[in-house]
Amino acid sequence: MPKLVIFDLDGTLLNTLEDLADAANHILAVHGFPTHPVDAYRYFVGNGMTKLIERILPEGKKTPEFITPCLKEFLVYYTEHMHDKTTIYEGITEVLTQLQCRGVKLAVATNKAHVAVAPLMANFFPTICWDALIGQRAGVPVKPDPQVVYDILAATGCEATETLYLGDTSVDMDTAHRAGVRAVGVLWGYRPRAELEAAGAEVIIGKPEELLGLMDGLL
Repeated sequence: MPKLVIFDLDGTLLNTLEDLADAANHILAVHGFPTHPVDAYRYFVGNGMTKLIERILPEGKKTPEFITPCLKEFLVYYTEHMHDKTTIYEGITEVLTQLQCRGVKLAVATNKAHVAVAPLMANFFPTICWDALIGQRAGVPVKPDPQVVYDILAATGCEATETLYLGDTSVDMDTAHRAGVRAVGVLWGYRPRAELEAAGAEVIIGKPEELLGLMDGLL
């Protein structure tokens, strides 16, 4: 059985879309720019906070000089409101609990700002003991660069061959492949099956509880 399961956060553990959209739209409104529908953020998120801000800004404003202060404003607002509408995907807590009881190590690898990761996990999963929680950090490339996975493997003492990586986007599948861990796509998140298949997901599951069956099948 795999010794370590790494989870993406947004669209895999938590449905954070509305809070992300609200924070981003707040920044746009403050600057007098048009806002975007919540559903559009399914494709704006996934490549880190800087890329999110770049994607939502109107043409002519996608410059580092403008993105940087907008990103700071976004992080302040999001940190204050990241629990407002975010919800746990049905079945996730039960699956995490089962894995923890089995002695499987649990980690999060996300392009969300690192400062937000631990508070979110503590708020929504207070009974889960995470072995590693790593978000976007200054000076470290974001996913699909595999560094975050390498850092988790080092922190947990696990090998790539002992690890599953779950995510809902092509970025996650690419990250897993680059790191040499098994890529598991999930269908309850932000992106469709076609994207996960095209990105080379080795397995695709439709419900969190299917992960337990997958784990058993890898004995």
